[in-house]
Amino acid sequence: MEATLENVRQVQQLLRYTYGLVPIVAGLDKFTNLLTDWKNYIAPSVNNALPFSASTFMAIVGVIEIIAGIIVLLRPRLGGFIVMAWLIAIALNLLISGHYYDVAVRDLVMAIGAFSLAKLSVPNVRV
Repeated sequence: MEATLENVRQVQQLLRYTYGLVPIVAGLDKFTNLLTDWKNYIAPSVNNALPFSASTFMAIVGVIEIIAGIIVLLRPRLGGFIVMAWLIAIALNLLISGHYYDVAVRDLVMAIGAFSLAKLSVPNVRV
């Protein structure tokens, strides 16, 4: 079965909305902690090196995630690479913490999806 241009476009749009909206929702949740207490995901060594509280750090992370999601929606190629790098950084933090290996692996898989979005978002490419 051949991939048609329409199929590629549909996959790209699905990835665009997924990697645009999920970081925005996760970023907003850094201010409410409805999904989880995000401070628990900071590696102790990172937390100890912070010049401010873990709550302040997570608020900064939330703003970054919201901005990254908006960039994905507006410029999916650039945004895909940004979200990919962000997810890899999160996974590395979790690996350093020695906890949440399942989330680290999931974030690495999601980084592959963000990379795929970036690669599918090349303008004027014919399939």
